Amino acid sequence: MGASLPPKEANLFKLIVKSYETKQYKKGLKAADAILKKFPEHGETLSMKGLTLNCMDRKSEAYELVRLGLKNDLKSHVCWHVYGLLYRSDREYREAIKCYRNALRIDPDNIEILRDLSLLQAQMRDLTGFVETRQQLLTLKPNHRMNWIGFAVAHHLNSNGAKAVEILEAYEGTLEDDYPPDNERCEHGEMLLYKISLLEEHGFLERALEELHKKEPKIVDKLTYKEQEVSLLVKLGCLEEGANLYKALLTMNPDNYRYYEGLQKCFVLYSENGKYSSDEIDQLDALYKSLAEQYTWSSAVKRIPLDFLQGDKFREAAISYIKPLLTKGVPSLFSDLSPLYDHPGKADMLEQLILELEHSIRINGRYPDRTEKEPPSTLLWILFFLAQHYDRRGQYDVAISKIDEAIQHTPTVIDLYSVKSRILKHAGDLVAAASLADEARCMDLADRYINSECVKRMLQADQVALAEKTAVLFTKDGDQHNNLHDMQCMWYELASGESYFRQGDLGRALKKFLAVEKHYADITEDQFDFHSYCLRKMTLRAYVEMLKFQDRLHSHAYFHKAAAGAIRCYLKFYDSPVNSPAEEEDNTSKTPSQKKKMKKQRKAERAKKEAEEKNEESSASGNSKFGKRHIKPVDPDPYGEKLLKTEDPLSEATKYLKLLQKNSPDSLETHLLSFEVNMRKQKILLAFQAVKQLLRLDAENPDSHRCLIKFFHKVGSMPAPVTDAEKLVWSVLEAERPSISQLQEKTLSEANKVFLGKHEDSLMHRVAVAEMLFTLDPTEKPEAVKLIEDSSNKVVPTDGALGPVMEWKLKDCIVVHKLLDKVLTDQDAALRWKVRCAEYFPYSTYFEGGCSSAVHNSLNMNGGASHPEISQSENALVSNGKLEAFKNLTI
Repeated sequence: MGASLPPKEANLFKLIVKSYETKQYKKGLKAADAILKKFPEHGETLSMKGLTLNCMDRKSEAYELVRLGLKNDLKSHVCWHVYGLLYRSDREYREAIKCYRNALRIDPDNIEILRDLSLLQAQMRDLTGFVETRQQLLTLKPNHRMNWIGFAVAHHLNSNGAKAVEILEAYEGTLEDDYPPDNERCEHGEMLLYKISLLEEHGFLERALEELHKKEPKIVDKLTYKEQEVSLLVKLGCLEEGANLYKALLTMNPDNYRYYEGLQKCFVLYSENGKYSSDEIDQLDALYKSLAEQYTWSSAVKRIPLDFLQGDKFREAAISYIKPLLTKGVPSLFSDLSPLYDHPGKADMLEQLILELEHSIRINGRYPDRTEKEPPSTLLWILFFLAQHYDRRGQYDVAISKIDEAIQHTPTVIDLYSVKSRILKHAGDLVAAASLADEARCMDLADRYINSECVKRMLQADQVALAEKTAVLFTKDGDQHNNLHDMQCMWYELASGESYFRQGDLGRALKKFLAVEKHYADITEDQFDFHSYCLRKMTLRAYVEMLKFQDRLHSHAYFHKAAAGAIRCYLKFYDSPVNSPAEEEDNTSKTPSQKKKMKKQRKAERAKKEAEEKNEESSASGNSKFGKRHIKPVDPDPYGEKLLKTEDPLSEATKYLKLLQKNSPDSLETHLLSFEVNMRKQKILLAFQAVKQLLRLDAENPDSHRCLIKFFHKVGSMPAPVTDAEKLVWSVLEAERPSISQLQEKTLSEANKVFLGKHEDSLMHRVAVAEMLFTLDPTEKPEAVKLIEDSSNKVVPTDGALGPVMEWKLKDCIVVHKLLDKVLTDQDAALRWKVRCAEYFPYSTYFEGGCSSAVHNSLNMNGGASHPEISQSENALVSNGKLEAFKNLTI
């Protein structure tokens, strides 16, 4: 470095490097300028100056200088290395790897460059290259522990665990007998546990157990040692020893569910699907009774038997588990028991049990088999549980009556208002749900969770502006979107994006969905720093787990929602392109005077919004307590208009579709979106592939049936193939059609009728058949409408329920109404459906049910001014709250 310079300038060059490493960029820049005064074409100095400028956010100058430096000195490894570092800082990893390889051609034994190259290879999962680079590093510096460990991890990641174990053993052979010293015991113990986990992973179980016992004195983490030992014993079939060890672990932590699961495996009483024979249930019951005597303070030992017990034994165990928690007042009791609702008959038994307790408390003030009185709060928590129970079963009127009684009993419990808000959301009254959630928030302004719950309800009710103002109460310095974005608050961005999408604001919806996608890109980038850190700190097991997690990162539910949301936005934009969300209404059939009025109104709204943002900025950018001034970054595209200026929305949608196909191949939504995108792109074979995937995943799903009929109807209406490519596509479809069982020797209409025959009692299947009937023959519209209207909402049979539980779901009925209105374009049928559903869902604002806030608000608007007492009562119905009780409350 700087070898071609005189001694004085060579020392200045070393100062540049040192200043860069210590982040004293101005000092480094000054030294670089001093050298370039005398040697203006010195390549390495130009490169280092460029690298320093890059750290000062002057990227364009940095690239110019580094390229100029490289041009002046193509045979300098420093110039190539710096060029690689520049690409690395911009996440252009493939280009950076090329630069590092060029640098290594000039200086093949440069440890700095080799180390940087190995980090990039691990990041890009170039595992073969990673192994080679780590081997080269080990050859150059065999006395460095990190090089041994790095070489072993490289082989492990490259699916060569046996070689990794050999390397770790060779490394141990270089150590002295009294190694490690006290300050390195943790790191060495982690390395030994990593080696044993490698042996276990590759099937060398006996050797792993022997190694574990042999190295016990050197392993510091005794809990992990015991967990590793018991895992090996169970896999080797030493079940008695394993059971004893699990009991020892339970003494340390009697609420660890994994230990109970392991103990069941030791007694050969474990089933993946949770189904057991009567003999096995008796044995498990005896086992947990004996454990309950040992670990009296454990809640897990009382809760787990509820999963496998049946009949009277279940009832007895449930009573003994539930009673103390109701007396104590545990709000999370229903969440704890909610998995039991998936077990046949258990929900009914729980209902009967709780109703008996409620009756006894009301009449006698105590439980049926006890003499001592219960505190008044016990009735409150019984009502709280019952409200959630009936909410889960879809009996919203009973649920609301129970929660109202609980609020009347004790109006100061915040959880009651949160649960009532959730019930109203499920019942379809999103506005009232948001109002209740806000009331709960006002009762404890310091609770972030309740604030977040309130924001979520507001977004579901499409009150985005109000939700934003509520969310910023817990952000730093009251900064709005940027702080929520920096905190990677994905639930907020997804809910906000969905709300904008429902309102037709595609630009802002797309902006929110793509923000979530960027978070996942950032999470992928965040692993970079751990490639060297974990090898240095020896957290090897956690490091390998983290890499595996990163490999499946994009299969996470939040990413799936964001990608699917972005694709839906692009599809909607493709179907009805607009210049911008603000100009959407200009394209409708309005008179010139109306357009002018709308334009003025929008201009005034925009000015008001900008003024509000200015005020917020001036208040947020004041001096902080440290004397620093906060400068709020300006969003260049707040409405997402630039995102909608894409010339080919379908190609943008395809980018995210490929990610979904790679990471969520077993999701119906992935292939439904694939079908929609490829049909619009006229990619017939790709659309057919999506249809085949849908049939593979769930052939009886209404959406799968829709896509199948739509596809072959579209293909049948296309002109005869002309080109060779078209003929080839048609020959593939002709060869494949007989293999589809739904269409074998049937026309599309016949296949549609057969599908109806299979699912005559299901609303959504009937709707799919009706839609396809209309698609195949538009003259059959009356028959299609009749098919939907003849559907009957049957009562689901239940044991001991207070009221009927109907089969139809609110969201399905809304979909049907939209289909009648927009697709079948039968306004009369849509109105009839709306009136019918208003009876089934009285709290739904969409159907304007009799108990919904939409009806009460319209009553207030029609006569609220002349009847203040009516207005007050209706407002009370909307929020159903008791804020009056808190006016004089001091906290």
